[in-house]
Amino acid sequence: MKPSPFEYSAPTSMDEALAVLALDPDETKILAGGQSLIPMMNFRLARPERLVDINRIPGIDQPEVEADRYRIATRTRHITLQNTTLAGPLGHLLRQAAARVGHLPIRTRGTFGGSLAHCDAASEWCLVASLLDAEITARSEARGERTIPAAEFFQAIFTTALEPDEILTSVSLPLLDDTWVTGIAEFARRAGDFGIVTATAAVKVVEGAVTEARVSIGGVDEVPFRSAAAESTMLGASWSAEVVTEAAEAAAREVQPPSDTHGDAAYRRDLVRALLPRALGQP
Repeated sequence: MKPSPFEYSAPTSMDEALAVLALDPDETKILAGGQSLIPMMNFRLARPERLVDINRIPGIDQPEVEADRYRIATRTRHITLQNTTLAGPLGHLLRQAAARVGHLPIRTRGTFGGSLAHCDAASEWCLVASLLDAEITARSEARGERTIPAAEFFQAIFTTALEPDEILTSVSLPLLDDTWVTGIAEFARRAGDFGIVTATAAVKVVEGAVTEARVSIGGVDEVPFRSAAAESTMLGASWSAEVVTEAAEAAAREVQPPSDTHGDAAYRRDLVRALLPRALGQP
């Protein structure tokens, strides 16, 4: 299997990349890790006329702490986040999520920004971005830079708020202090597969009570699903295994998952019930 013919550009600056993209945005794709794009091109499910390879652009491949936030540059590899030394609940969540991304060769080459731009609803990074209300920065040659809240960024399966002439340049996540409990739990048929259902959660516990609760679930909708029912169940309650179980039950009742060859809706609801407590260390 081979892709359709295409032009190839390898700019050495973001300005140059944006200029090439602006020539024909609708027929141009950005190449970073290529772990999703290249297979799609080989199967001719994607037939771009031009690829813009951003691997030669310096300064877009490392995360960094900025005040009270953690900025992840677009070409940061999954393996970089799996090996991050960032302390605290955010570092814990990033390491857990990265370890569940595909297999080692994919984690070595694939990128954080590419995963978000691809927008598979089962993607671990899309779930983390949704969970933590990420601020996603994009640039275009014509309009400059803008910041998109995660709640507005993910629109449908493989569809985001990115305009055709924009490149996702970075993602900003809040640093979480030690009052937070974070985690991710996933069920997949085989190691390395996308999860049939994945649950992510972040809960702030102060003096034994839940003061903030965030739950985002993959595999039950076209985009990461923020469970308002689970969050409201935990908010204000005493932190316990029982309240997490109640939240999982509330989430299972709230979701409207699809049925397919991997499992019907009832099966996916049962996975929500099982996985949310595991994500929060309350099996």
